[in-house]
Amino acid sequence: MELAEAVNHKQDPLQSVQHPDARAYLLQQLTPLVGQEVHNLRIPVEIAAHIEPSQIGTIVGTLTDALLPSIAERVQVGLSKGPGVQGDREGYPDFIHTSGYRLELKGLFKDNPNVKLKKPPTRREPSARLTRQVTVNNVDRERDALLLLVYQLQPTRDDETMLSPVIVAVGIFPVHECIQARDERLTSRGGRWFGDYQTPVVLSKAGKRKLASGQPVDIAAYGLKGSEGKDFNEDTNFGKLNRIPYKPLQDFLKSHGAATAKAPRSKPKKAAIRSSGESQTLDLFAPEDGR
Repeated sequence: MELAEAVNHKQDPLQSVQHPDARAYLLQQLTPLVGQEVHNLRIPVEIAAHIEPSQIGTIVGTLTDALLPSIAERVQVGLSKGPGVQGDREGYPDFIHTSGYRLELKGLFKDNPNVKLKKPPTRREPSARLTRQVTVNNVDRERDALLLLVYQLQPTRDDETMLSPVIVAVGIFPVHECIQARDERLTSRGGRWFGDYQTPVVLSKAGKRKLASGQPVDIAAYGLKGSEGKDFNEDTNFGKLNRIPYKPLQDFLKSHGAATAKAPRSKPKKAAIRSSGESQTLDLFAPEDGR
């Protein structure tokens, strides 16, 4: 849901974020963020030509996460830092809204055709993701929303020779729907979770060969890289936003110039799995290259 859809919506107390009116309310509340400049980062125009968008994204993401409470206070949108979980590098959720909704923040870099940046040899995939730390075990289906801030490098208001990130759009999406689509994509390609939503894994090349030849694949262990020879490897691309096949999210990303997710193949393939000496047969969608 985008800002244009949020016009004079009122929030019912504790209305589920699954309901369009709740998301429209949040979007309306957060509208003042659009146009805000993250002026703590200022890049000389001539230096920007030597920096790739992905590098800008890493810097801006870290800064925005730290600075959003102060930006929110300045424009009075009712956001405060979430409590997080003690000992975790990244707590969930990132922010709490005064209405009681919980918000997980992600950023999306939007190219500014008037600003020259270093162009990578191949198109870079946006790195923002709903990580493995965000699962059905800690997501509140009724209150949790994904807050997606789209930012763009623009000349600063006081000095056109300097560039700063400016928030140009805001999107709100139910986290539960996003992670459900994320996890369905994982399993539809033959992947699975190890442990209680601890590690997402995908079929390795060895596992794919076994699957193609009708042999059982071993789910007792997984590898961190292909050279270990396991049938499953840790999914290093897990949760990237542009790979989550949730249509409202993909439509939003596409509208701001990001590459979008491929739909899973529709024809299932039989696959056998083996764990602790016992074999089972499951319907798995044929895995695609590149996951």
